[in-house]
Amino acid sequence: MATNRLNTQLNELVATYSVLYTKLHNYHWYVTGPSFFTLHEKFEELYNEVTLNLDEIAERILTKGGKPVATLKEHLELSHVQEATGSETTEEMVQTIIKDFQAIMKLINEAMGQASEEGDDRTEDILNAIFQSLEKHNWMLKSFLG
Repeated sequence: MATNRLNTQLNELVATYSVLYTKLHNYHWYVTGPSFFTLHEKFEELYNEVTLNLDEIAERILTKGGKPVATLKEHLELSHVQEATGSETTEEMVQTIIKDFQAIMKLINEAMGQASEEGDDRTEDILNAIFQSLEKHNWMLKSFLG
C-alpha cells in the first residue's frame, strides 16, 4: 500500500499527464507552417507515449491499493501543467512542451525519492524509465528549436 504522500504524488502525475495528453492533441491538430509535417507527427508520437505513461502510473496506484484521479475536474485541479490556449505559435508549442516535460520530470524525481524512502523499487523503476524518455524528448525538442 502506498503512503498518502506517494499516492498524492502519483495522482498529480496522472492529472498532469491527462492535461498534457489533451494539450498535445491540440498542438497536433493546430500546428501550422513549415514544420507542420515534422511536428504533427512528433506531437502524435508524444501523446501516444503520454497515454502509455498515464495508464502505467494509474495502474500502479491501483496495484498499491490507491485510487487514481479520473475526472477532468480533478485533473485540472491537480495538474502541474496548463491547458493549451489555442493561440500558441509553432515555436511556443515546442517551448511549452519543453517546460511541461521539465515540470513532469521534477514531479517524477520527487515521487522517485518518496518511493525510495518507502522501499518501493518497482514504482521507482517505472518512474525512472519514464523520466529517461522525457529527458531524451526534451533534448530533441531543444535541438529542434536550435
